[in-house]
Amino acid sequence: MQFSNLKLDDRLQRAVKAAGYTDATPIQEAAIPPGLQGRDLVGTAQTGTGKTAAFVLPMLQHLLTTPGQRRCTRALIITPTRELAEQVHAAIAQLGRFTKLRSATVYGGVGFEPQTRALRHGTDIIVACPGRLLDHLGRGNADLRGVEVLVLDEADRMLDMGFLPDVRRIVGRTPRDRQTLLFSATFAPELNQLARDILRDPQRVEIGVARPADTVAHTLCPVDQREKTSLLLRLLDETETDSVLVFTRTKHRADRLAEQIKRSGYRAAVLHSNRTQSQRQQALDGFRAGKYDLLVATDIAARGLDIRTVSHVINYDMPSTVDDYIHRIGRTGRAEQAGHALTLVTADDHSTVRDLEGALGEPIPVRRVEGFDYGMPSAPPPTSRAARTPTSYRSRPKGPSYGGRGRRSGVALTAR
Repeated sequence: MQFSNLKLDDRLQRAVKAAGYTDATPIQEAAIPPGLQGRDLVGTAQTGTGKTAAFVLPMLQHLLTTPGQRRCTRALIITPTRELAEQVHAAIAQLGRFTKLRSATVYGGVGFEPQTRALRHGTDIIVACPGRLLDHLGRGNADLRGVEVLVLDEADRMLDMGFLPDVRRIVGRTPRDRQTLLFSATFAPELNQLARDILRDPQRVEIGVARPADTVAHTLCPVDQREKTSLLLRLLDETETDSVLVFTRTKHRADRLAEQIKRSGYRAAVLHSNRTQSQRQQALDGFRAGKYDLLVATDIAARGLDIRTVSHVINYDMPSTVDDYIHRIGRTGRAEQAGHALTLVTADDHSTVRDLEGALGEPIPVRRVEGFDYGMPSAPPPTSRAARTPTSYRSRPKGPSYGGRGRRSGVALTAR
């Protein structure tokens, strides 16, 4: 399906064309037509397949073509994280650029006053995280009685983070006759119950559920736990990349690893929940702009971030579940571009590897880098690129995945 064939308002068609969109992705092709008809919808698809545009376009079309109350919030999008809220907000700005519709974000970690003004002055679209929105509702700053379209984005992540009770409280403050769109990358039983409770005869759309995107190549790199950092630095030196997203299991490890990477001559930033909102935004903006080669993050970055030229995701620590793996590596191979997922695995990760291979339906290729072995004693990582010369290793790995010195480029933000 081509976007030009959709019966969208001319202003939206202009924005779609300006954004360079021509052919709809499978989730967009399946979800946009019923969304335009006003149907409630449950959309499930692999991460990185264009869910954001799949709900933003029907929402904007409704607001443009349906008379509504003035000076009230007419559409509400609930997201689990600040970063995702900002990304959805950016997509609305991109696709609504030729309209007069206004949107604002509402989340914690920043001041109340600008959000209070947006809520009280009736901004058309609010993109909010549950906790801060409930704070505003408790203070009397927000009135959701005029909401005509409600979107729950990354609903499975909100379930994982314990937000479902908050979501139910927020939904209870909106009109019953609203249109509700629920999007998720995976679908747990608890979400089925939520869908039954808050949606009316929803159309279900499932595209490639519970599998990573087909555009991502997967590789396992066995290593002793004590040698992970040394192997990571070796891979970075010998892998041709654009931008690299590295995942760790803990915030402390993310901080420590980012410092080790920077001492080795790379430009790196760190992202986790202990960072202030300003620090988190600076890290993301710098990564998008190419100021940083690498972003070291916890699973806070595993959902929703859409940075098109992340060529490699490296799991420094094996994720806890298959779903977590799917979301992490979904940060690469987006918008049908090729991506690579490298996972450092230890002897303790074998059961998770079996689960991953079951989800993929095939064995994951293993890359054994010479000079690294489960049984080798630990060695401290080098402190600079100059200290890591080819004579430090017995041989360089062969193959196209490790065929060149890293190349770096800026990154672009996409709404798809």
